[in-house]
Amino acid sequence: MRFSPGLLLLLPLLSPLAHAELIDDVNDRGELRIAVEANTPPFNFKEGDKLTGFEVELGEQLAKEMDVRPSFITTDDTDLLPGVETGKYDVAINHIAMTAALQDRFDFSAPYNEKPELAIPFQKGNPAFKVSLDGALKRVKDDGRLKALAQKWLEGDTPVVKAQ
Repeated sequence: MRFSPGLLLLLPLLSPLAHAELIDDVNDRGELRIAVEANTPPFNFKEGDKLTGFEVELGEQLAKEMDVRPSFITTDDTDLLPGVETGKYDVAINHIAMTAALQDRFDFSAPYNEKPELAIPFQKGNPAFKVSLDGALKRVKDDGRLKALAQKWLEGDTPVVKAQ
């Protein structure tokens, strides 16, 4: 077989196809790896040894809707977003506001809270994961679970309840 130098020009075009989509990794593992700081009540914190809070319960609901189990990993702010960026964690659910600077580094779910506008960052370039995560979030919003969580944990703060 003869090697053609023209094939080298095609390699960069093929590499995105070789990259596995995040949703495939999540489904293969059967778990959604969720990074939290676990020190910011009422969003996420520990009661004794138990992890709890608004975002913990939201993560549980989203994983359930995505038909995988949630796996919470407690970390600190120095590892939280870098860990998502490198693929150590699938998402960070840690009351993260969508900013222009973060949108350059991450893709985001639809917002789960209006004021401030909070969303879930994940690695860029995973459109099927975004569709799955946004679909799960929409179902949690549409059937009232998100509103109930906000009332339970945030004393009635208004989450996004409109359909996306």
